[in-house]
Amino acid sequence: MNLSKLKEKRLRKKFDKNVSKLIENRTVSQKEIVTVGILTEESIATELDIKSIIETTLGIRNSKMYSFKHFNKLDEVSYKDFTEKDINWKGDFIEPTFQSFLDQPFDLLIGYFNKNNIYLEIAVNQSKATFKAGFTGVNDQLYELEILEKISNTKQFTAELKKYLQILKKLKN
Repeated sequence: MNLSKLKEKRLRKKFDKNVSKLIENRTVSQKEIVTVGILTEESIATELDIKSIIETTLGIRNSKMYSFKHFNKLDEVSYKDFTEKDINWKGDFIEPTFQSFLDQPFDLLIGYFNKNNIYLEIAVNQSKATFKAGFTGVNDQLYELEILEKISNTKQFTAELKKYLQILKKLKN
């Protein structure tokens, strides 16, 4: 077993333990949504214009987005991506700009990924966002709102998200 698989296994075990504690202490904010954070995979971010579609549909501005990409020492360091090297074996993010993103108290955090990814799941879990939404089938303990949609249907996903946020009175009509 190589070190990256061992690290992922250790992180998964710690994550599962922490997420069960989170459910017991979860409180959902009734605050209206003004600030939005988005977590996704690099492949999805390059294919789809997620940020602008979400901003347009929800009627917000200045959302912030980070993407997960696999580490490659030949790649330049980016301020909008994080890698598995940005998290230590204890499950703490060591990259300061990404940690400040997670520490921001967003009114809404959108996990725009539909496959299990321990690094993205830990990031969603550690985010200080007051309301979290994402895709069904990733991890039902992470989100207050899950939407069943294909990842490529960004407009349908955001329309459905907007509909439920309006029902919950977190967005104006």
